[in-house]
Amino acid sequence: MRVEEVKKQLAAFGLAERYREFSVSSATVELAAQALDCEPGRIAKSLSIRTKEGPVVLVVMGTARLDNRKFKDCFHQKAAFIPGEALEELIGHPQGGVCPFALPEGVRVYLDESLRAFDPVYPAAGAPNNAVELHLDELERVTGGQWVDVCKAG
Repeated sequence: MRVEEVKKQLAAFGLAERYREFSVSSATVELAAQALDCEPGRIAKSLSIRTKEGPVVLVVMGTARLDNRKFKDCFHQKAAFIPGEALEELIGHPQGGVCPFALPEGVRVYLDESLRAFDPVYPAAGAPNNAVELHLDELERVTGGQWVDVCKAG
């Protein structure tokens, strides 16, 4: 797990105090919302997708769903989700804890417009029992993510 790398990157951006660790699982949107006592839409869900150019992490509002047509129009290919057993190798984080930063070199990050419904949001932080509180401008800065519109509201 890359939790220590996540913490180092947060510290580098002056955001170390935003890290949260739970005694319960936060591995799904519903569990994370319960752990944080917030609405599920505030959870910044990371979708790990294999593309012809390499793996990408697409960060979306917790209740949003990928719109296959929008994805294909944006990326010029069909979305192919990375299986859970391959996440740590390709993305560097475990299933239920995929953080949109502290990633292996070459993994690109995209932020879906659906995230703009909430500020702050809570992405996972490298383990299935943690999260980090980030405002959208901070999420953009920490991830270096590019904004796209590839989801439908859930």
